[in-house]
Formats: sequence, C-alpha cells, structure tokens
Amino acid sequence: MNILGIDYGDNSIGLAIADNILQVATPLKAFKEKTMRLDVDYIAKVCENEAIEKIVIGLPKNMDGSEGERASKTRSFGNALQKVTGLEIIYKDERLSTAQAKQGFSAFYDNFNIRTANTTAKKSAKKSGELDTASAQIILQSYLDGLRFL
Repeated sequence: MNILGIDYGDNSIGLAIADNILQVATPLKAFKEKTMRLDVDYIAKVCENEAIEKIVIGLPKNMDGSEGERASKTRSFGNALQKVTGLEIIYKDERLSTAQAKQGFSAFYDNFNIRTANTTAKKSAKKSGELDTASAQIILQSYLDGLRFL
C-alpha cells in the first residue's frame, strides 16, 4: 500500500511517502502554497503518479488537544483532497512535529560544525520548505510506527 504524508504548512506543503512495506517514510519535495484548488490538484497528480492509496495529513492541534483555526483550515484542505482523489484521509496529531524537525536540522548543522551558518541555514530550510517536508516525514513515520502495534 502506498501512503502519502502531508504537512499542510503556512507557506509551503511538505510531502513524504511510505516505502512498500510501510516501515520508513521518505521525504518528497515541498512546494509553495498557491490556492487550495491548485494545491489539491498538485497533490492529486502526485497521488496518481505514485499510486497512492491513503493520505495521512498532520492535524495541528493546540497543546491542550483542542482544535483551532489552523486545524479547521487543514480539515477543509483534507476534505477537498478527499473529494478530488476519492482516497481515505487520516488526520494525525502533529503537535511538536515542526519543533522536532527544527531540532533535527540543528543537530545536523551542529554535528558538522556549521555553527556560523546555523541560523542562516535554519532560515533557509524554513523558506525552502525543507522543514515542512521533514515534518511530513515525521508525521507519516509516526503513523507507520503506530501500525506496528495494531
């Protein structure tokens, strides 16, 4: 089964795909948000090209577990995506996934002693959508890890 993970970010949308045995999430390239219609059409094309059968979308919840405006926007996006693709949409709590992705980038740059460029590199990663892609990978990997306990 091919599963697509999505982090529906503020400025870009990160994508990740599961391997054939549902063990590892691999990042795909992020893209800049345009309009919901264009974004849905783009992802529908990715789903077609990758033979996706299920979509996992990170749901941004507040720390108390409640859903705010961003979660509502994400659900609207998911509903539109489901209508166009006909695929099952699963919402996965994404609290702290972006923080985890940022921590991963910091560790990477620190390991290679790129301290002077660290702040610039983090800003560049955010601007290029790499953080959203890393977040999509974390969201999808969390979902895949949960499948092992079913």
